[in-house]
Amino acid sequence: MKKVIIKRLLNAIPLLFIISILAFMLIQLAPGDPIQSFVTPDMNAEDVERVRKSLGLDEPIHIQYWMWLQNIFAGNFGYSIISKRPVLEMIVERLPATVGLMGASLLLSLLIAVPLGMLTAVKKNSFFDRLANFISYIGISIPGFWFALLLIYVFSLQLGLLPSMGMRTVGVTSFWDVVKHGILPCLVLSFQSISVYMRYIRSSTIRQLEEDYVQIQYAYGSSRGKILVNHVLRNVLLPVITIIGLSIPNLVGGAFITETVFSWPGLGLLGVTSIFSFDYPVIMAITLFSSIMLVFGNLLADILYSVVDPRIRLRG
Repeated sequence: MKKVIIKRLLNAIPLLFIISILAFMLIQLAPGDPIQSFVTPDMNAEDVERVRKSLGLDEPIHIQYWMWLQNIFAGNFGYSIISKRPVLEMIVERLPATVGLMGASLLLSLLIAVPLGMLTAVKKNSFFDRLANFISYIGISIPGFWFALLLIYVFSLQLGLLPSMGMRTVGVTSFWDVVKHGILPCLVLSFQSISVYMRYIRSSTIRQLEEDYVQIQYAYGSSRGKILVNHVLRNVLLPVITIIGLSIPNLVGGAFITETVFSWPGLGLLGVTSIFSFDYPVIMAITLFSSIMLVFGNLLADILYSVVDPRIRLRG
C-alpha cells in the first residue's frame, strides 16, 4: 500500500505542474489589468510603468511563470497585490474554514445518504421510495446558488432561526455560534451530494439483495437488518467511495459559490474576491491549493478502497 501511495504522489507532481501552467496562462489571457488598482489620477504613464516593473508584470509570460515557480519551490507564494499581505498567510487563515465546511458537508451527506439509500432499496417502488427519488431529482437539478438564496429567505428572513452570512457573530466566541452559521452553507453543499450518493447506494443495494449470499443468509435465519449491516453495507460502500472521489471537484467548486453567497470566510470567498480584483498571486495560490486538495481527496478514496475491500489489499 505504501508503494501505491508513493506512486500516486509522484504522479501528482506533473499533474500539478500542468494545472499551474494552464491557470497561469488563463489568468494572463483574462481581460483586465491588476495595475489599475494602483493607478491614481495624478500618476503619469512613467509612474504606471514603474509600478508594473516593480511587480514583475513587464516581463514575458514565460519569464513571469518561471519566477513564480522558483518562488513556490522556495516556499514563497508572494504578496497580495491588493492587501499587500503574504499570500501564504492569507491561505493559512482561510483554509480551516473551507476544509471544515467541506468535511462537515461530506460527513452529513454520508450520514444521510447511506441509510436513506439502503432504506429506499428495501422499500423498492413504495411511496417512500418514489418520494425520495423525486427529492433526489430536485437535488441533482437545482442550482446551488438558487437553493442557498431560498434557504436564506426562509430560515433567515422569514423565520429568523439561522444567520445568513459570516462564520461568527460579532462578540460571540462559542462553538455553537459557529455551528449555527454553518448549518445553511453545509446544507447547500450537501444537498446535491446526498441526492447523488443516495441514488447510487439504492441501485447498488438492490443488486446486492439479489445476490446468492443474501439468500443463503436468509436461509440461515438472519434478519434483514443484520444482513444489511453485516454483509450488504460493505459491498455497497465500494461504489460510494468511487463517487466520493469523483465528486470532490464538485465539492471544491461548490464551496466557492456557497462561501460567496453566505460570506463564509474560506478560500472560496477569497478566490472570488481575488478574481474580481485581478490579484494574480492569490489566484494562483488558491488554484494550487485547490488542486492539492483534489489530489489528496482522490488518494484518500484509494486508501478507503483498500480498507473496505481486503481483496484490493491482497492485489496491491
